[in-house]
Amino acid sequence: MSISIQNIINKQDLEKAFEIRKIVFVEEQKVEPEEEYDEFEETSRHFLAIVDQKPVGTARWRFTEKGVKLERFAVLSEARNQGVGQQLVQAVLNDVQNDSNTHSKMIYLHAQLSAVGLYQKFNFQAVGDIFEEANIKHYKMIFQK
Repeated sequence: MSISIQNIINKQDLEKAFEIRKIVFVEEQKVEPEEEYDEFEETSRHFLAIVDQKPVGTARWRFTEKGVKLERFAVLSEARNQGVGQQLVQAVLNDVQNDSNTHSKMIYLHAQLSAVGLYQKFNFQAVGDIFEEANIKHYKMIFQK
């Protein structure tokens, strides 16, 4: 099984990413579509994870007033626990760190409780209390450079 992560540079691939997010967040996790898709879609940098030429995962990052936020990590159920999520996190982190506009900024994310362990492998540390977003429990996690 070969996993590749690519930056999304066209509308067709962005639609594939949106479809993965629809399946994972809207259908599986019951997130309202209006909460899932937001005004930051056009200003975020999006990624697609491909396994055997099939799109199976996605993520994005964007600038916020607090720093750089990694978000919308989603992997289709049939591709979970095969390293896709780890490769997505690594690719997004590499992209953020290679962007000269991010060097002095805090890198953070809001991790669903089930994903905290994954992000800890990449030097993210939970801060603060558990909170809810879209009726799902999360921790804010900050990347320790």
